[in-house]
Amino acid sequence: MFTQKLPRQSLGFFPTPLHRLQRLSAVLGGPQLFIKRDDQSGLAFGGNKTRKLEFILADALAQGADAIVTAGAAQSNHCRQTAAAAARMGLECHLLLGGHAPQQAQGNLLLDQLLGCHIHWTPGHRKGEDLNQVLRYLQKAGRKPYVAPYGGSSDLGALAFVGALEELRAQWADCGGPFTHIVFASSSGGTHAGLMLGARLLGLPTKIVGINIDKGAGGERPFAEHILDLSEQAATRLGVAESFSRGDLILDDGYLGEGYGVVGDAEREAIGLLARTEGILLDPVYTGRAMAGLLGLVRGGAFQASDRVLFWHTGGAPALFAYGDQLGLGDAPPL
Repeated sequence: MFTQKLPRQSLGFFPTPLHRLQRLSAVLGGPQLFIKRDDQSGLAFGGNKTRKLEFILADALAQGADAIVTAGAAQSNHCRQTAAAAARMGLECHLLLGGHAPQQAQGNLLLDQLLGCHIHWTPGHRKGEDLNQVLRYLQKAGRKPYVAPYGGSSDLGALAFVGALEELRAQWADCGGPFTHIVFASSSGGTHAGLMLGARLLGLPTKIVGINIDKGAGGERPFAEHILDLSEQAATRLGVAESFSRGDLILDDGYLGEGYGVVGDAEREAIGLLARTEGILLDPVYTGRAMAGLLGLVRGGAFQASDRVLFWHTGGAPALFAYGDQLGLGDAPPL
């Protein structure tokens, strides 16, 4: 295994389940659809960030950190899982959450509070723009803080998904063999970069298809460049020479909807359809939008009937409870 020599702190339950979406496939027609259930990774309702945190927290502990600091939106899945990981390892956790404190905590925010983390509200910022203020405060208090990057998407975080692809390869024989495509939510870039690098290192012909869920994902630089750089940085940390160009990247910008965290008709349909056909819950920000992308690709003829398409469920269902007013699913239409 490419990542087996890297320091790693066990936090989740792996391998996560892999199975066929038989009823959804029948409803849609087209390719055979499968799902990888990182929503079942086990840490505070699970999610893909647990994989990244196993490497990131191992690095924090090796550096003698006694506090973890990270940032995200109010309903950040990464922040919730970081808070859980910190609690498990006995580390103080500080979260910088974008916006203002709501009157009532719901979804991931409620879990953050239950997990005992310190929350710092940062109006107008959700990607750690104000991290230095908290770091200075902790350092003056004699703490040794460690910054977990936004979304867990550093070179270490990306390497977690090289290992995840190795895990998938060991599982897929039970589902009939390799997959032609892997479709997933692409936001902070680490999952995308790791899967791209993993496919390259393992010599897989699988197409890695990221559904961009945030038009501002790259910050001041193009998001595509960020993903490509992360892939190369992760390769360097492994001690291998790999370069990536724009032609290596599949990043679909066609499903950005009305903006980050805004639930539209496409997300509502995707969340409701998977729930009613397979009993699987998606989240309203990431996997709901990514599944809307997958539905659009299937209906648009992007796949052949012989294709085997895997949807990588990156978790986040607790956020559903904070988006009830936007979901408005009502009575289910006939399938």
